[in-house]
Amino acid sequence: MVLSPAERRPRRADARRNYDRLLDAAREAVATHGADASLDDIARRAGVGSGTLYRHFPSRSALLEAVFHDQVAALLEQANALTGTEDPGAALDRWLQAVLQHSIRYRGLAASLKAAESGWCHATMRTAADELVERAKATGTVRPEVTGSDLLKIINGLALANLECADADASSARMLGYVLAGLRPPGRPQLSS
Repeated sequence: MVLSPAERRPRRADARRNYDRLLDAAREAVATHGADASLDDIARRAGVGSGTLYRHFPSRSALLEAVFHDQVAALLEQANALTGTEDPGAALDRWLQAVLQHSIRYRGLAASLKAAESGWCHATMRTAADELVERAKATGTVRPEVTGSDLLKIINGLALANLECADADASSARMLGYVLAGLRPPGRPQLSS
């Protein structure tokens, strides 16, 4: 069983304060510098030593998972809501658009998910993507060879390619349109995005 960062939160008051300060400092650093933000700088910003950072977050991916936990939880909630819609193909499209927008807005999310091939965030996203893809396949709106894992890699690539673009929203939406068109079986009408 994979525990979320919130479930691993320390219980002692001083440890909990340090954890929260590290997480706040990491959020600021990642927002400014992306997923490659300096861990030593994060510890300094939090007012703790590097050893304290590594006690709470033994790796960069563990820290990034904690930083992006809330965003991934929101995407999971959206995927669950979309699972109940009538049109599985449109539901998949809408969710992929949301993942792409989150990945651009929350700088570092795409790199974090790409780097962490295990952990709660990655497993949660993969499970949500797989469920939406399988529903779309069952109705014939997505090619049978498409996988949720492949789509997440593509979305991550689009997000990383558009992070520094002045028109990131328009550029990423246009590129995602190409991807969505490619998901449809030959001869199947395209869904509007």
